[in-house]
Amino acid sequence: MPAANLTRVEAEERAAIVGAPSYEVVLDLTDDGETFRSETTARFAAVAGAATFIEANTETIHALTLNGRALDPAVVSDGVRIRLDGLAEQNELRVVSTNAYSKTGEGLHRFVDPVDGERYLYTEFAVAEANRVYAVFDQPDLKAAVRFTISAPAHWSVLSNAPSPEAEPIASTPNAVWRFETGPVISSYIVAVVAGPYASWHGSAASVDGREVPLGLFTRASLAEYADPEMMFGTVAAGLAFYEEAFGVPYPYGKYDQIFVPEYNWGAMENVGAVTFNESYLFRSRVSDARREQRAIVVLHELSHMWFGNSVTMRWWNDIWLNESFATWASTLATSRVTEFTGVWATFASDEKTHAAEQDQLPSTHPIVAEIPSIADVEVNFDAITYDKGASVLKQLVAWVGLDAFQRGVGAYLAKHGGGNATLADLLAELERASGRDLADWSARWLETAGVNTLRAVIDTDASGRITAARVEQTAAGEHPTLRPHRIAIGAYELRDERLVRAHRVELDLDGAVTQVPELVGLSRPALLLVNDDDLSYAKVRLDDESFATAVDHLSAIDDPVARAVVLGSAWDAVRDAELPASAFVRLVLGNIGRETQSSARGLALARLELALSQYLADEHRERIAGEAGDAIWALAELSEAGSDAQLQLVKAFTRIASSSAHAELLAGLADGGTALPGLEVDLDLRWELVIARSALGVASDAEIDRALAADDTAKGRQLAETARAARPDPAVKQAAWERVMRDASLSNDLARAIAEGWRRARPAELLAPTAAAYFDELQEVWASRSFNMAAIIVRGLFPVALVDEGLAELARDWLARNPEPAPLARLVSEKLAELDRALAARERDAASLTVDAQ
Repeated sequence: MPAANLTRVEAEERAAIVGAPSYEVVLDLTDDGETFRSETTARFAAVAGAATFIEANTETIHALTLNGRALDPAVVSDGVRIRLDGLAEQNELRVVSTNAYSKTGEGLHRFVDPVDGERYLYTEFAVAEANRVYAVFDQPDLKAAVRFTISAPAHWSVLSNAPSPEAEPIASTPNAVWRFETGPVISSYIVAVVAGPYASWHGSAASVDGREVPLGLFTRASLAEYADPEMMFGTVAAGLAFYEEAFGVPYPYGKYDQIFVPEYNWGAMENVGAVTFNESYLFRSRVSDARREQRAIVVLHELSHMWFGNSVTMRWWNDIWLNESFATWASTLATSRVTEFTGVWATFASDEKTHAAEQDQLPSTHPIVAEIPSIADVEVNFDAITYDKGASVLKQLVAWVGLDAFQRGVGAYLAKHGGGNATLADLLAELERASGRDLADWSARWLETAGVNTLRAVIDTDASGRITAARVEQTAAGEHPTLRPHRIAIGAYELRDERLVRAHRVELDLDGAVTQVPELVGLSRPALLLVNDDDLSYAKVRLDDESFATAVDHLSAIDDPVARAVVLGSAWDAVRDAELPASAFVRLVLGNIGRETQSSARGLALARLELALSQYLADEHRERIAGEAGDAIWALAELSEAGSDAQLQLVKAFTRIASSSAHAELLAGLADGGTALPGLEVDLDLRWELVIARSALGVASDAEIDRALAADDTAKGRQLAETARAARPDPAVKQAAWERVMRDASLSNDLARAIAEGWRRARPAELLAPTAAAYFDELQEVWASRSFNMAAIIVRGLFPVALVDEGLAELARDWLARNPEPAPLARLVSEKLAELDRALAARERDAASLTVDAQ
């Protein structure tokens, strides 16, 4: 059943009626079926005589009383909300119900491990899914303490926000009961219950206030060998010390557990003292340094939420960006200070900022401080504006007010509002006090408007090549015309001994359409003039022709990884804006990727190369360039140092862009050992990538997929086998895969994703064309009948992105014209159409370059 769509108006009205809620929740998880028993006793103050409602997403209500008065569930409950009339000043509501487990990663998710047949349960309550487990006023400003009593099999671990008690055996049964102490006062979306025979590790971290904070780590038993407790505990201990010093506030809770859970929709979730992680961060095989860096960032991201987001929480979801942007910025800073990944700001420049700018140019872009009229609008707003643009803007704010002042302001904000709710205005007030800066104009232009600015340097030179005038021009898109203040650096780079060396640097404030840069006057024109050097501001950057030519030939000769990231990001922006031919970008990547030293930068460049090859190249030479690119990436893999990170990334990239029969033979050789690269182990995950790649090329047999599955008959192995089967270039296979994802409501979230991923691997792309019209015919029914996460998986996963075709664009435009509502669904489709339109324009630009070359 889809969750109730609480509106902001409803939440404000209810918050004016209800106060000081608390909950006692009794759950019986002993039954090995599809449902569980839930009993809630909710106590709360209210305006006497008023009426309101409480969320309770139930299968059946067995008993329902308000202040001792029995209520008829058939009259007051619709299965999602319970109407509460005639409230007293102090109230007690009791709800006894049967509730459903989910297989969609929402509410209380139930998973059976095929390895050992054991059940594993966990909750995911964001954005407003706690009501799937107990009756609750499910909005962030009605914080409450919850006391859980949970019955479950005696050999399980049972976790919540409060420390786990000793299990009490239930006589004559294989079960036990865990009676938790009352948990901290927190918002419902960060309450958690985790239960199952999880393997566990324990440690502790020292807090500045003298406490030893207990640490726990939990995984499914079948994945215990992949746990990395030393890394997980070490990163948390270092991060906790860093944040306590930075914020001046001790860790606010009594323990800190980290639990890896199956079939998870998120990367991780900051449940108070019980953080849940996607199992993809348990590395079954060797991964790139970029992936290990990402895991460290995620661990520190969730930890930072304990202060910012959990202790102090937004009143309503319009300030969700404060939670996520701050955590993204703070975790990047912490990663650079307390882990081995000291160059993580280069990742931020090339990854987070690029994703932010891409999102900011979609028709669904919105101000960082977004209007959120309802829960449904929150769900689709967990995007690169909320996370990455917000963090980019905070990074610029830190540069403007100074890190020390920023941290003092944040610390004062946390101290003043700890345990409660606050708003953006509360944070800005403390930052103004700490810095002495007036932030009203900054907030209005950066946080309350949408769009990304473009910056370009324009210089005039004399006959000798000396700069006689220099300026930075700032532009904005017509639909979002705001010009903003920027703090930027400009770097002048010269070629010296085959290195591109920064010979001069200017740092200045920009505002308005044109800002003069007199500090550059008199200098010789540099080989590369780089606007936004050091990546201080959030903006798109355009290089002049001479600078871009230098970059193409010498990008890898720049020592600073942040500068390289800014250059590559500029080129990618230009491709997506149809200003630079995709074939030029392919040459840029292939000419420099072999000498890139940063794992994250290398990985992102290879991912963009893959997209350029599949989406942005003109038809006339796509097949040829894709084949040449595959040859080049393979050659670079052969030349890489044995066993190096670069070798691993290049081989994995080759599996994704392999396109010819010769490439298929190389993949087969890697898989069977006939072709070997020194130092490269074909481990569990790489073998699956080889099988999926061969299947997409039409050369993997059923037996080959079956052998891979026999060697890895796990939940993950079964998903990857489904991906491999759906990747086959067979019209009947594609149709069957599409039908399963679209119509089979028994599929779990991860299985649906896996099948859709294989379905999208389509060579030729025309294999996806037969389902295009049916896709649009089904959307409204899917949105009405499925939970948000499952609906979003279908809407995003079955849009035929590989089919860059004007006919598909027309189908999408027609559907949007006829279906403006529901707005979140229309938004998802409009985003897919916008990306399709970009691909069509990029192909046209690339085709035009062929005409010019021919002339």
